[in-house]
Amino acid sequence: MALTMIFVVAAVYEDEYRIRLRFNDGSSKTVDFSRWLHGEVFKSLKAKGEFTRFFIAGGTVCWPNGADIAPETLYAAEDVSATAA
Repeated sequence: MALTMIFVVAAVYEDEYRIRLRFNDGSSKTVDFSRWLHGEVFKSLKAKGEFTRFFIAGGTVCWPNGADIAPETLYAAEDVSATAA
């Protein structure tokens, strides 16, 4: 049985640092990206104007400054939609 690679097919900004993601297997979740906003490449994304400039490329969420997060990491992340205020 071949393993299917997981990738992001859609992303919609919700609020704060939360993005609603849909994956190629049909599942979806809201992910809080704030946990990854440290280190040099992610530092500029703390400004919401920069954070919201994300796009989908290579099957994951990316930003114009070259930052991205692996789709399997996003797939494994906690769904915060139930805890979002």
